[in-house]
Amino acid sequence: MKKKYRERLIITILLLGSTSTLPAQKIAKIPAVYKPVKKEMYKKGWIDFNKNGIKDIYEDPTAPIDARIEDLLGQMTLNEKTCQMVTLYGYKRVLKDDLPTPEWKQMLWKDGIGAIDEHLNGFQQWGLPPSDNENVWPASRHAWALNEVQRFFIEETRLGIPVDFTNEGIRGVESYKATNFPTQLGLGHTWNRKLIHQVGLITGREARMLGYTNVYAPILDVGRDQRWGRYEEVYGESPYLVAELGIEMVRGMQHNYQVAATGKHFIAYSNNKGAREGMARVDPQMSPHEVEMIHVYPFKRVIQEAGLLGVMSSYNDYDGWPIQSSYYWLTTRLRGQMGFRGYVVSDSDAVEYLYTKHGTAKDMKEAVRQSVEAGLNVRCTFRSPDSYVLPLRELVREGGLNEEVINDRVRDILRVKFLVGLFDAPYQTDLKGADAEVEKDENEAVALQASRESIVLLKNEQNTLPLDITSVKKIAVCGPNAAEKAYALTHYGPLAVEVTTVLDGLREKLNGKVEVLYTQGCDLVDANWPESEIIGYPLTDNEQAEINKAVIQAQEADVAIVVLGGGQRTCGENKSRSSLDLPGRQLDLLKAVQATGKPVILVLINGRPLSVNWADKFVPAIIEAWYPGSKGGTAIADILFGDYNPGGKLTVTFPKSVGQIPFNFPCKPSSQIDGGKNPGPEGNMSRINGALYPFGYGLSYTTFEYSDISIFPKAITPNQKAQVRCKITNTGRRAGDEVVQLYVRDILSSVTTYEKNLEGFERIHLQPGETKEVSFTLDRKALELLNANNDWVVEPGDFSIMLGASSEDIRLSGILTVKEYGSMGTEETETDASVSASTNPEMTNNVLDNNLSTSWEGNKGDYITFALENGAKVDGLSIAFNRANGLPAEFEIQLSGGGGQFLTVYSGTVSEYNKLLPFHFKGTTASDLRIILGSDRIGISEVKLEQLKKK
Repeated sequence: MKKKYRERLIITILLLGSTSTLPAQKIAKIPAVYKPVKKEMYKKGWIDFNKNGIKDIYEDPTAPIDARIEDLLGQMTLNEKTCQMVTLYGYKRVLKDDLPTPEWKQMLWKDGIGAIDEHLNGFQQWGLPPSDNENVWPASRHAWALNEVQRFFIEETRLGIPVDFTNEGIRGVESYKATNFPTQLGLGHTWNRKLIHQVGLITGREARMLGYTNVYAPILDVGRDQRWGRYEEVYGESPYLVAELGIEMVRGMQHNYQVAATGKHFIAYSNNKGAREGMARVDPQMSPHEVEMIHVYPFKRVIQEAGLLGVMSSYNDYDGWPIQSSYYWLTTRLRGQMGFRGYVVSDSDAVEYLYTKHGTAKDMKEAVRQSVEAGLNVRCTFRSPDSYVLPLRELVREGGLNEEVINDRVRDILRVKFLVGLFDAPYQTDLKGADAEVEKDENEAVALQASRESIVLLKNEQNTLPLDITSVKKIAVCGPNAAEKAYALTHYGPLAVEVTTVLDGLREKLNGKVEVLYTQGCDLVDANWPESEIIGYPLTDNEQAEINKAVIQAQEADVAIVVLGGGQRTCGENKSRSSLDLPGRQLDLLKAVQATGKPVILVLINGRPLSVNWADKFVPAIIEAWYPGSKGGTAIADILFGDYNPGGKLTVTFPKSVGQIPFNFPCKPSSQIDGGKNPGPEGNMSRINGALYPFGYGLSYTTFEYSDISIFPKAITPNQKAQVRCKITNTGRRAGDEVVQLYVRDILSSVTTYEKNLEGFERIHLQPGETKEVSFTLDRKALELLNANNDWVVEPGDFSIMLGASSEDIRLSGILTVKEYGSMGTEETETDASVSASTNPEMTNNVLDNNLSTSWEGNKGDYITFALENGAKVDGLSIAFNRANGLPAEFEIQLSGGGGQFLTVYSGTVSEYNKLLPFHFKGTTASDLRIILGSDRIGISEVKLEQLKKK
């Protein structure tokens, strides 16, 4: 492995023309288990961080976290506190050393450091190959090196406060190698909560095995302008979808506090004026209501429902107030209203921008004061930590900043460090386990499934796809992305994994059975790009020759596969565009191949929606693959030849032209309808109307029928819940996935609301002819609006409930009525008197209706109670649970002999769902039985209890 790694690095460096040489020192043998040096510090069950021979409260793993924080904080000097409030960027970014040196005892971090970011993760700078340092890889070596850095802070600083090793991880943890997933935009198109949870679990687990304790993911920005360079990093345009997937990603990452997840970018970041990037990350063009409904919504839910431990404050201002210096956003809203209990880290130069860009601070010192008072915990940027810490200390000494504010900021930092176990298990000791865990087969299988599920079939005229491997003798493959790997190796994810290109995937799939011809056809962009988007430069002789070569091969073949789109040159951070058309000579290539008359399949690999209008009109089959990760070529080949039936659905809108922007989902009523409909000299049409492909759209190799919508109850009060159900049948000949989408519209409201709000979705797999019932629960969040007084309210009235295959393909609909409290008739709320519940009482009948597809639902601490026959002796019952994410859930069974006192007779964990499971306990006489939920978002679909009191 080491030899292969070094050979690859030598080749890369030679190709780039670098004069750097690889390190000559011998690589030491890495032990299977890491053991620190100063053994006298490491006691049985605790660590003597301050080396005083006494178990201080902060060193006691059994003490409450708040007590440990206060004990440690009380021992810290100002220098030690301020060192916790800054990040030291890792090797070759700011830190020149890969391992501790004697000079560290004279550096700022002799008093500790809050975090070290991207240390030895292999990333050097944009455009450079991965670092050739010997401690970058293999995983065991990397984990050992981070342990050695951690050991300096534990053994060589006064209080031994461990450092938080932070890193990127939006498509897998950023490392020389790790499990490589599709970019976050691709992951969004899976619409699969359980899969995203697995992605988070793997990302967090691999990060911790490599030595990292905090991962900067997920992106909770909501896409609004398709020109934006970072569109590849969002889950989609729907705040509900971003929240749902963000919750599962964070829960997976933070499972058992294996790492802290840091969501970004807070707040109102993803809608810059004209989608401009770079220094122009300012002035988002949004009303206060849009900020709340679209951009605040995901952060609020992920913080409150998943316990997000980190937030990155964004560069931009909003309504004239830089977020970085806004007490309102970083304290009043984030901590006060959302209940955030982690720490806020700045996005690169967000602090410096207060005086270099926004002009709201006169110098760095003032920028530091504003940021800390607003609520910033840790400054993170590619600068020496001294540039932040020294002004911070001056401010306290001069009286410009109260030290109690510093104490508050440090409390948050220490809380996260305690939660992720840095004071109890600061080292990743299982070095051998790191080699076994990172990129293991089970993780790679999840990555391949994510690649498959992320792909969307946009067009399939006359069932061009899937291809029949037995009837095709020769395939022509062309396009700048056909043999490209770089889309899977961008920053913020694994850097040097093996990538299966589309060409590789096809060759492996066909395995010599079909001849595969290949030529590139054209470059990703031409020599004059992006100016060539507004000036039609003629093709050069070389460009025409390469297109001609692709045409000749297409003429020889039975089918042509053209792989186009974008890449690192056209999309990514600081790479916003002024057009959504195919860049460079790609459309010229596509037209030329299409003119051969051979069947053409367009495969798009890109990081944003593209206005492929010509292809939509003339090319028979189009597949959108986004950036499908290192397994993308395999996944695409599986879909092209029918070994996998595509089921992804669009989480973004495809405009026909940038002239339509803003054009996105959700939108206000009629806001995306425009002008006349009759083209030509005698018509009344003045502009292109409608989406090329709408939000939620996606085709399949099979067909699905929707039927039997039911809404129960049909009338509720504002805090009650309703269940919406329907049946989906696979009416085709292939097994496939359908993403059932639930939309809600407030028909009459005091303020204008969105035309359709996504408020539920479920990806289901159906065999040919199979029918499944899908159930959604609508709660208060699905019906709320922000009224004129900025209060979240559910206004009485009718709500349109829509079920469909996309936002424009609505198959079923009905009406849910919300009534004022006290106005409901008993016929509307009738329930079985023998059953009651702490929440959702209108749903209690669902547990006794002999139907596993209906349920009562609740969160941790909620309960459902059953009245028993007089003198009943109970020793067991059967319960069917359900849980959307499929994770194990805790619960208790309690009995009461009267008087309202309940005693626990059974505590357990359930991991089998949607079937009756028996539970037994010591029999006793009781008047009531109660089931208490120990986890969130659990449903009880059926209860069988012989002693239940009859009506």
